[in-house]
Amino acid sequence: MVAQNIGFGIIALMMVVGALRVVTTTNVVHAALWLVVVLSGGAAQYVLLGAEFIAITQVLVYVGAVMVLFLFGIMLTRTRIGREGGLNNPHWKWGIPVALLTLAATVLTLVSSFGGEKLPEDAAPISTQAVSDQIFGPYLLPFWALSFVLLAAVIGAIVLARKD
Repeated sequence: MVAQNIGFGIIALMMVVGALRVVTTTNVVHAALWLVVVLSGGAAQYVLLGAEFIAITQVLVYVGAVMVLFLFGIMLTRTRIGREGGLNNPHWKWGIPVALLTLAATVLTLVSSFGGEKLPEDAAPISTQAVSDQIFGPYLLPFWALSFVLLAAVIGAIVLARKD
């Protein structure tokens, strides 16, 4: 159990550093790649929890598909890729107290709602088939619809970026 806690701490630290780099870097491509670090850290946390199916789904959907879509959007638009100045909102300092207030409200809500509860010790493991049936059973049609929306977005980005 100690090794698992150490692994959690290392992965969480990498995720926090990656999240900070996403919002502080001035290069859009570097921000997208730091987001890959954060999302991969989420998948690694699922592996630590023993939820390999969810970890693979995280890698395929978020790290694979969504980040490729982000990078396509960045590459296919006619924006400068390198360092850009003037991207920050002049009122960015208001975001820090708002973020801290949101964090405090979230922690307070979670502690007051679930503070005394514990997971059952004798819980039976759930099979991958049961998890996939719960995810893709009732939500299969919206999942397909979302894939067509993402396909239309990629085709639209290609059409807009194409030189006539």
